[in-house]
Amino acid sequence: MKFLPGRHLIDSFGNGGFRFGNLSHQGSVLILPSGMRACDAMTLNDVTPTEIDAVLAEKSQIDFLLIGTGKEMLRLPATLIKIFAAAHVNVDAMNTNAAVRTYNVVLAENRQVAALLIAVP
Repeated sequence: MKFLPGRHLIDSFGNGGFRFGNLSHQGSVLILPSGMRACDAMTLNDVTPTEIDAVLAEKSQIDFLLIGTGKEMLRLPATLIKIFAAAHVNVDAMNTNAAVRTYNVVLAENRQVAALLIAVP
């Protein structure tokens, strides 16, 4: 999956990927109001300007960004904190398990949420 338009609940995750929108995707995902896209990042340190630029391009449609940090809860790198703070993007980081659950609840409430979810084994 390169891009799936629209907003979709995440049906399941694990084994290095996610299931949503009747599709299975191996790897991390970036979920924005415009749709879901593949993300090459395997760790937070792998997040590229491409993913950041995509979030910033849609920030007016996002109330907050969830970042699933993988199996463990990790602190966001200072560079990401500075970029999102300067752009006035509210960010909440947690392990991917918690981020998926939170994303599904918030999406079901029809709130404007985005997520960058690092795949877990």
